Order: sequence, then structure tokens, then C-alpha cells
Amino acid sequence: MQHEVIFAGFGGQGILLIGQMLAYSGMDEGLNVTWLPSYGPEMRGGTASCTVVVSDKPVGSPVVSSPEIVVVMNRPSLDNFGPWVKKDGYLFINSSLIDVRSGRTDIKEVLIPCNDLAVKLGNARSANIIMLGALIGKTKIMPEKAIKGRIEYAFKKKGEELVKLNYAAFDEGAKASL
Repeated sequence: MQHEVIFAGFGGQGILLIGQMLAYSGMDEGLNVTWLPSYGPEMRGGTASCTVVVSDKPVGSPVVSSPEIVVVMNRPSLDNFGPWVKKDGYLFINSSLIDVRSGRTDIKEVLIPCNDLAVKLGNARSANIIMLGALIGKTKIMPEKAIKGRIEYAFKKKGEELVKLNYAAFDEGAKASL
């Protein structure tokens, strides 16, 4: 088993965080992982992406040219990474910010209104966790409990309420992906 995922959006959307959560969850599950971040020099507002490979065998390279899954949180990311998804792969689109589709018929597009759902939950900054929930809910590439363990680890120092909010965001994303 090997899963290759690219997460992309603009700086400040928590793209690198959800990629790290997937990678660390894989490590927690005893899998081999790589996490390769990439971001523009402008940081917040500039382009940010990361590649995650999770495998039950050694990972030969963190570089991926035809991923099974691509997650895009903004339009420039769709334009750049949408064509990379391998045939029969998944393209997760933040439909709150992206009003077009890839135009591809050989992949599965999953439309998740991340920003709208985050606002409804009461924290606009949880859009990334909603998308991570959608990814896990739809693909089952990682056990939910492993991801939730990483959510707790990432947010517990900021308070139990933030952990609960992000659990709710994850669950909302998983529900939206069905």
C-alpha cells in the first residue's frame, strides 16, 4: 500500500499543518512516510503546498509527479495541481473559494465548501481541518483515531475548547465527503 497526496493552497490556510498531521499519523501507525513542504517567500498569502507519501514499504522519493490524491484550497492550486492527479484518483476542491471544476472525467472530484462549513462551526480558521476530515472520510487512507490524535497533539496547548472545535471540524468534513 502506498498513498501519495499533494495539499495546496495559499499561506495561512494551514496547508502544511494538515500535511504534517497526515504524515505524523502515518508514523504513529508504524508506516513509512515522507513530508515535503514548499512555499513561496511571501509566506502568508503566497503559495504553499506539501507532498505526503504514506506507505507500508520504504519510500523511495518524497517527490511525486502523479499523485493519487490532490487537495486544493484555492483556484491557483487547482490550476497548478489539478492536472497532476492520476487516472481514477481523487481531487478534493474547496468549493467555498473555487467556483470552477477541473474539467477532467477520468478522476473523482470531491467538492467540500470548507470555508462555509468553518464559519458555520464558529471558527473560519478550521477550513483546513474540515478538508482533512473530508479526505480521510472519503478515502480511508488513515484511521480516524490516528488523525484525531494528531489534532489533539497540535491544539491541546491552546486549550481543550480548540481541540473540541477541531474534532467537530474534522467530523463535519468527513460527513460532507459522503
